[in-house]
Amino acid sequence: MIKNYFKVAFRNFKRHKLFTFINVIGLSIGISAALVIFLIVYRDFTFDKFHKDDDRIYRVVTDFVYSGEPFYNGGVTGPLPEAVKNEVNGVQQSASFWMQAYNVIIPGKTQSKFKNEENIVYADQRYFNMFSYKWLAGSSKSLNQPNQVVLVSDQAKKYFPSLSYDEMLGKQVIYDDSIKVTVTGVVEKFRQNSDLTFSDFISYLTAQNVKDVKQNLVSWESTNGNFQFFVKLSPGSTTVNIEKQLKHILLKYRPDQAKSGGYKATFRLQPLSDVHFNENYGAINNDAANKTTLYGLMIIGAFLLLLGCINFVNLTTAQASQRAKEIGIRKTMGSSRFQLIGQFLSETFLITLMAVIISVVMVPFILKLFSDFISKEVKFDLLSHPAVIVFLVLLVVLVSFISGFYPAMVLSKYKPVSVLKNQAYTGTSKTRNAWLRKTLTVSQFVIAQFFIMATLLVSKQIYYALHKDLGFKKDAIVYIELPWKQKSPGLKQVFLNKVKALPQVKLTSLGGNIPSSEGWSSSDVTYSDGKKEIKTELYHKSGDENYIKIYQIKLLAGRNIKLSDTSSGMLVNATYAHTLGFTNVADAIGKTIQFGKTQRKVVVGVIGDFYQSSLHKAIKPMAIWPQNPQWEGTVHIALYPQTAGGNEWKSALASMGKSWKEIYPDDNFEYHFFDESIAKMYTKEQHISRLLTWATGLSIFISCLGLLGLAMFTTNMRTKEIGVRKVLGASVRQIVTLLSTELVLLVILAFVIVTPLAWLAMNKWMQNFADKTTISWWIFVLSGTGMLVTAFLTLSFQTIKAAIANPVNSLRSE
Repeated sequence: MIKNYFKVAFRNFKRHKLFTFINVIGLSIGISAALVIFLIVYRDFTFDKFHKDDDRIYRVVTDFVYSGEPFYNGGVTGPLPEAVKNEVNGVQQSASFWMQAYNVIIPGKTQSKFKNEENIVYADQRYFNMFSYKWLAGSSKSLNQPNQVVLVSDQAKKYFPSLSYDEMLGKQVIYDDSIKVTVTGVVEKFRQNSDLTFSDFISYLTAQNVKDVKQNLVSWESTNGNFQFFVKLSPGSTTVNIEKQLKHILLKYRPDQAKSGGYKATFRLQPLSDVHFNENYGAINNDAANKTTLYGLMIIGAFLLLLGCINFVNLTTAQASQRAKEIGIRKTMGSSRFQLIGQFLSETFLITLMAVIISVVMVPFILKLFSDFISKEVKFDLLSHPAVIVFLVLLVVLVSFISGFYPAMVLSKYKPVSVLKNQAYTGTSKTRNAWLRKTLTVSQFVIAQFFIMATLLVSKQIYYALHKDLGFKKDAIVYIELPWKQKSPGLKQVFLNKVKALPQVKLTSLGGNIPSSEGWSSSDVTYSDGKKEIKTELYHKSGDENYIKIYQIKLLAGRNIKLSDTSSGMLVNATYAHTLGFTNVADAIGKTIQFGKTQRKVVVGVIGDFYQSSLHKAIKPMAIWPQNPQWEGTVHIALYPQTAGGNEWKSALASMGKSWKEIYPDDNFEYHFFDESIAKMYTKEQHISRLLTWATGLSIFISCLGLLGLAMFTTNMRTKEIGVRKVLGASVRQIVTLLSTELVLLVILAFVIVTPLAWLAMNKWMQNFADKTTISWWIFVLSGTGMLVTAFLTLSFQTIKAAIANPVNSLRSE
């Protein structure tokens, strides 16, 4: 019986090649999208799921409220782990580690050097007791003494390529030229997805002899994101109880937290399952994934898959009349309804299977196409990912059922007496006016137009962000971050002088951060006019007198800063001047601002407002002052405009790189164009825009394929009617209008339905921006018009062909 099902199915495919092609292409596009999105989502949702008792493991993080504004830090104060170990009940295990980057030396006959190894941590055996590592040499007790290190297998082979893991034990590794440790263990690299991608584990006791690390681990006043602390709760313990005990510890060692004013700190427990997704605290060694984005991807994949299924249902039910006699004969010969349903579902299964095979071939090319958007860790390998095979099997079953069940029920219920008398649809108007096909067609164009509107708005917001006057110049500016360990002002000045001497360089400045970045510094400050005090948070940056000249930040009042202002003078922005109550910003000149209890600075100038970060955040009160060159870490460079087709900038950067190697031979030369850094702030939005563009194109393509199929079927069913109308004098235009009107009205109805839905969704998305473009009326008009024109052109291919056909051919049999 099954063999016969497939035999009949292939016979039917051969008879209706075009409809089969449309169905297979529509489903393969939807399945390809669903498969790629599954690979992305599955990877992100499986991070660190393999650890024993992962549901009881939490990261301790710190929440701050500073001048009424919340801040978040994934780290904790240094003494907290020991206090938790001694004073908190309900914690079964705890583990802390300090993350560091070092240059590494492997001594020997041929000394090996490795620059800027980033995944290095100070930890102890408690870390390996909490997280599930496999030991290849040594044991978890390998870190119970100072000057010991445990290596991850890949890193071990990198340092000692010719040795076995056992032979590596006892070998020496030197970090930062001075920290000499001995290899006491090797663990296997995680094969599963994890944020804990560390490579070198230096014993925690070693940190007691490393000044830069130790000073961060002894103070209750300092919270650093490099110091991470995890706890495993005892069975039955609750996060509420533990957080309550953490609050008591904080008040015990930081009694100032009980006072009002200033800032407040709170320790929170973050589930291990949330570490990979929480952008507030960061995902340790990876970029935090955004659950909203992942859910959005899943919706897009579901929509594209749904569009393919809708095409199948529409075309299959539209063809029902052509198979009515076949069904009538089968029933007369004794076929049951169950057998007919099996026949039609088997046809759906084969079409879905063909679509899946095409999708499996397409997926590697899609991953390559989106390689800059999709993580390199996302790979398509059926043999090593059984979950993918399971997903494909479920997808085949689900799509076959969704696409095939309704058409199978419709086709199998025909009465043999009626269909053999050509009365299958008498009086039912099911051939051209079936409400289900209309509903599904409208749904297709609702989805397609929603994607068009969303794409237009996201593109408009990105354009707005990249072309808005942000309060500073972006073009022809390069900045270079100096080695943070090299504090010598002499070396910095030598490099600065060499850069200044280049003919392509217009101006240079030694300062801190660029004007707009994701990182910032701030202080709690007070201004008193003798009657009242105004306390606020003041963001600040550092730079010399050329800083505002390079970035062309407007000086509204007063004078520019100079090096002699290091201890007392500063520039403030107009927002801060207004915050202090000055309508005329010039009135802020000469006013004294209190920092803490002892430090004071005088306002020497007021600058125009500029965005300190992306447009997601509003402009904050800001100050700029010069610092001792010893603490400045960035060289800002304004370049002369480049001639058309010239390579002046390339030559200048090459010269800078040469000078860098002379002064900082052990550090890599890296430079950044400021305008590119601004654009990177909107990488997420650019990825969304690109994804929506593709989703829009595919949804329009699938919808138009279905529309074309329906138009072909409609014209075929109305061939004799068209012939009669032409004989009676109907023009080509009238015939085209007749055939197109119904389907065009469905597109217009879809526009009416989708417009308010799209506006609501877009308005909600725009709330993520403090400064945003408007949701313009033309976005909706352009989308509706574009979709209408596209649909009409699609229909025209078939309707015009039908309208100009010779009526003699269609009426010959009458």
